[in-house]
Amino acid sequence: MTETACRLYLVTPPVLEPAAFAPKLTEALDAGDVACVQLRLKDCSDDAVRRACDALRPIAQDRGVAFILNDHPELARETGCDGVHVGQKDTPYAQARRIVGNDAIVGVTCHDSRHLAMEAGEAGADYVAFGAFFPTTTKDAEFKAEPELLRWWSELMEVPCVAIGGITQENCGPLVSAGADFLAVVGAVWNHPDGPGAAVKAFNAAIAAAEG
Repeated sequence: MTETACRLYLVTPPVLEPAAFAPKLTEALDAGDVACVQLRLKDCSDDAVRRACDALRPIAQDRGVAFILNDHPELARETGCDGVHVGQKDTPYAQARRIVGNDAIVGVTCHDSRHLAMEAGEAGADYVAFGAFFPTTTKDAEFKAEPELLRWWSELMEVPCVAIGGITQENCGPLVSAGADFLAVVGAVWNHPDGPGAAVKAFNAAIAAAEG
């Protein structure tokens, strides 16, 4: 097993009510190893994002789990998040880094592009995210990534890589074997029939099995 074992990176549903979601997040984080939680809300006001951060960020941070905000570097800094995740159509990496500072985490979506990943890694990104690896209902996936991309990256670069897109407990093995440092998951955790805690346990078991 490599020194940097693969870990879970939870992404929130795109629509949530913070008070109702808080117990689900607590259950997920108390069930097993989770490295990071990304708050990814779509089509809502800055105030709604602030309220969600205030409700959910302490749950993660009190457990030593990094809390990252999607798309909003100013709000990430303002609300005490550990960092920000930016896509190719969001705030550029350099600008996001200036806003959140050198001590914060800045991750960058790189789709299926080696070129974009190299640019982000050389610019100083804390991680690059590749995907989608599998069909996903969470968002429209314009890009299709293959496990070989993770293998290439992990052999070449020290910067961690995140795999995202339709990842489940059943299909994650090849991504772990290929060198993913983190598995970003949404529906497979929050929509799990036995609840998010059971989902986290199953993911950690699947990761351990793949690392063998």
